[in-house]
Amino acid sequence: MTTTDLPASLISTLPGHYYTDPAVFALEQSRIFETMWFCAVRSADLPTPGKFRKVQVGRESVLIVRSRDGQLRAFLNICRHRGAQICTDDSGEVKRAFQCPYHAWTYDLEGKLVAAPNLTKMPDIDRVQYGLVPVHLREWLGYAWVSLAKEPPSFENDVMGAITDRLGDLESIDHYELDSLTVGRRITYDVKANWKLIIENFMECYHCATIHPELTEVLPEFADGYAAQFFVGHGAEFGDDVQGFTVDGSEGFGRLPGVDEDQDRRYYAITVRPTVFVNLVPDHVIFHRMFPVSVDRTIVECDWLYTREVVESGKDVSRSVELFHRVNEQDFEACERTQPAMSSRAYANGGVLVPSEHHIGEFHEWLTQRLSD
Repeated sequence: MTTTDLPASLISTLPGHYYTDPAVFALEQSRIFETMWFCAVRSADLPTPGKFRKVQVGRESVLIVRSRDGQLRAFLNICRHRGAQICTDDSGEVKRAFQCPYHAWTYDLEGKLVAAPNLTKMPDIDRVQYGLVPVHLREWLGYAWVSLAKEPPSFENDVMGAITDRLGDLESIDHYELDSLTVGRRITYDVKANWKLIIENFMECYHCATIHPELTEVLPEFADGYAAQFFVGHGAEFGDDVQGFTVDGSEGFGRLPGVDEDQDRRYYAITVRPTVFVNLVPDHVIFHRMFPVSVDRTIVECDWLYTREVVESGKDVSRSVELFHRVNEQDFEACERTQPAMSSRAYANGGVLVPSEHHIGEFHEWLTQRLSD
């Protein structure tokens, strides 16, 4: 059956090879992950000078560090001498400098080359020019976003614009004051599925009545199959008997200080391309960052963010964490169930999207445009 043969209710998905072909994944690395703004790390994870985190962005290893002036900086994790990785640990702390373990070339926290064997005998070496290669970095919503592009795209258009497109304005997310919240729980998931399957799953709720019983108890409208992000500015309303966004619908915590009456008792889901999900509820925020590893494997790091008072007082966050942890596990199991079928002859030309999923078609159009540019 061709696209033109489809009934009006259905539109085509991407063909199966988009989820299995290493060549497609390589294009995504070079034309999406390495050119757009990529959300890398929670800023508060690097509170003091010398704290660092190593993250994979496309094909590049990126080192993010708190410098001595208090600013976050990002560099390619590559020694300028012979190309050895400076850091192999995922995170850690250095006192004053990074030293390559191969030939001891040493770089300060601003990336400048400060020492190397016999460096004083090579006065013609420009220590800034031969410093670590910098990466563009912006901080917003309490996270560090990096771009490997020589000339990065507009942060206002690509990142902030995604929030505006979903909520109708940028001010709505300011009410949640994400940069002042604290991580109450972090769970890392190793998902054996292509990153696009995770995106597509998050964008729709046609599956919610089937695999998310806890979520549809809290958000009854999700049982109808339309995801909140299908409608600009819409937040899914809590059920009448639901007190909070918890696994059993019991009371959560006090409303975040900036959240207004119109946002109370509502859930807002936002996709920020390429690899971020933001979930807003009245008393906390759930923030997903995806790290595509290969064509069939994606690491997802999920933060549950609460007020500092909730976290530092030791209040029990387990009921609110458990709700979306179950949603995550249910979603990722569905994606892992789907991944093997992407290479089936039955899916060679793709599948179909029903009306409540038609907005996923725009994601597919965006992706194929990026890969063809």
